[in-house]
Amino acid sequence: MAWSLGWTWTILSLIMLAYLLQEYWVWKSRNKNRKLPPGPRGFPIFGNLHMLGEFPHQDLHRLAKKHGPIMYLQLGFVPVIVVSSPEAAELFLKTHDLVFASRPSHEAAKLISYEQKNLSFSPYGSYWRNVRKMCTLELLSKLKINSFKSMRKQELGSLVKFLQEAAANCAVVDLSAKVSSFSSDMSCRMVLGKKYMDNDFDERGFRALIQEGMELLAVPNLGDYIPCIAPVDLQGLKRRMKAISKIYDDFLEKIIDEHVQSKDENKTKDFVDVMLSFMGSEESEYLIERPNIKAIILDLLAASMDTSATAIDWALSELMKHPRIMKKLQKELENVVGLKRMVEEADLDRLDYLSMVVKETFRLHPVVPLLLPHEAREDCTVNGFHIPRKSRIIINVWAIGRDPRVWSDAEKFFPERFLGRNIDLRGHDFQLIPFGSGRRGCPGMQLGLTVVRLVIAQLMHCFDWVLPNNILPTELDMTEEFGLTVPRAKHLLAIPTYRLQD
Repeated sequence: MAWSLGWTWTILSLIMLAYLLQEYWVWKSRNKNRKLPPGPRGFPIFGNLHMLGEFPHQDLHRLAKKHGPIMYLQLGFVPVIVVSSPEAAELFLKTHDLVFASRPSHEAAKLISYEQKNLSFSPYGSYWRNVRKMCTLELLSKLKINSFKSMRKQELGSLVKFLQEAAANCAVVDLSAKVSSFSSDMSCRMVLGKKYMDNDFDERGFRALIQEGMELLAVPNLGDYIPCIAPVDLQGLKRRMKAISKIYDDFLEKIIDEHVQSKDENKTKDFVDVMLSFMGSEESEYLIERPNIKAIILDLLAASMDTSATAIDWALSELMKHPRIMKKLQKELENVVGLKRMVEEADLDRLDYLSMVVKETFRLHPVVPLLLPHEAREDCTVNGFHIPRKSRIIINVWAIGRDPRVWSDAEKFFPERFLGRNIDLRGHDFQLIPFGSGRRGCPGMQLGLTVVRLVIAQLMHCFDWVLPNNILPTELDMTEEFGLTVPRAKHLLAIPTYRLQD
């Protein structure tokens, strides 16, 4: 009797199941007598994967209410520690920062970011320290950020001009799309030296492809949690990752070639120019080549484009949902800036209520609600709990921003809660850490805060805003869409009225 294909698959499946069960019980016995953090019971092999739905940050918040601010989950074969309080975050990001300073192996980052050679996903070690130093001192220093001040003013001026024309025609504006386009143009000029239109990249569009890459970096990949099934690619993610990485690589090769061939000595050096000046130089302390530069370019584009636009979009949404707060911010702008000119970057430090609005936006709508995952470099005991080596550490800043022990009326948008409270959002106060903290804190934080504050101030100063179709502020849809960042699910539409006295 011929051996059927069905029997072959059945036997292979049984062998795979036996292997998975063996791996599971080996791991289980290794940690049997260790005091792990409390957490929900899961299934063999798959663990708690079934408990994460469309909005993982909200699911983890609900679970933490039952199991505590340091919670243990098993996602496939990966032990995961979920941190959901300021005190617990301080333990992992400050007290034991060095132990948890690495990043886990990540298939999407390997395929898209040249074997995790970018700053965001690179494992802790000499390479990461070298790249971090280069980005901090050469690309994201205060001096370098200030060198692009005139460019930011020009791009924001173009956005205001477009909105003026819309106001003259009483037109409805897709603010989400315009802010995203503004952020993309500004990021491209700063990183690449010029704007790139959608058709310069691929028929799907420049911004759409960057966002698709970020989606692939965020989507839970079974192969990351159950490594032995990764080659099967059950979700079809690896195929998509390879396709988009090919598009990225072709584009980035073209960018680098254009910069190498450029003879313009008078232009402001963009980030690619700076990195190329170190490539192949025996005198440079930064040992980088083309793959490193391409990985870092992608990192900088994704970090600067999507994050700033998402934060601005949420701030504008909350201001339109709360007309009293919008009017109070506009009053501050009138008093500090006056109605005869636009806001300048030099004005920002004098706008106290604007700072409160920005803090409150980041509290309720952290752009990356789970930050990027950390990984334990060794076994560690935290608050009496055993944290196994190779555990993934997830900091749920979305949950921390809603901790009722820290924030009264935590679901309410109320900037005045910061009045008289010296709470900073730069990583020193763990009640509010939208940019992370410690060694893996966001190096582009200062640039991001400058852009977010400037755009919000300018759009609130230059225009009054109402929602279209007689929508009441209280009716504004504030639904999220989960990814590596969490933007609005539906674009913000509004009608501007110009208010400056030209």
